[in-house]
Amino acid sequence: MSSSTPSSTGTVRSKRRSRTRRAGESMFGVLLLTRNIVLTLVAVLLLVAGGWTSWQTAGPALTGDVRGTVRIAKCTEEECAGTFVPATGGGSPSSSGGSQPKKVKVAESASGTVGERLEVAVEPGTDRAVRTGASGALYGAVPLGGSLVLAALVFVGGMRMKRTALVLGLLGVALMGASWAVLTF
Repeated sequence: MSSSTPSSTGTVRSKRRSRTRRAGESMFGVLLLTRNIVLTLVAVLLLVAGGWTSWQTAGPALTGDVRGTVRIAKCTEEECAGTFVPATGGGSPSSSGGSQPKKVKVAESASGTVGERLEVAVEPGTDRAVRTGASGALYGAVPLGGSLVLAALVFVGGMRMKRTALVLGLLGVALMGASWAVLTF
């Protein structure tokens, strides 16, 4: 059945839709808008959480006050330990209780082999050290790369934004791949 009826002058006049139908159409628009807003907030939450987590590791690597070197002495499945020697003018070992070298731990995936000497920065108030330079910054940015990949899935699956999702996903994979390459080679 047509929604328009011919008038006596030969022009077509449209019939007014029912109030229920108009409300249903506007409600569907509101639901689409709500879906996009919620999914955008989820993607932003993923990116903020990834950035926050990345900064907790990459922050000391980029701006750490106590810098020096560590010689890897032993490694377990998750971390390696060694003796930290502060760089000249880069902080003092007084926080470790005098002039004795401080024992620190480095994540196993960011450290080298036993006997290797690494440039590190000590996280304030802990016995954990993170690598400095490009390798430390990229290692710290791995959670951000993962959140970029997850946000890409939200964009492509929920909001049907294929190009944006492709860019986010490729950036995340490139970030994680660069981190792996710098730490491996």
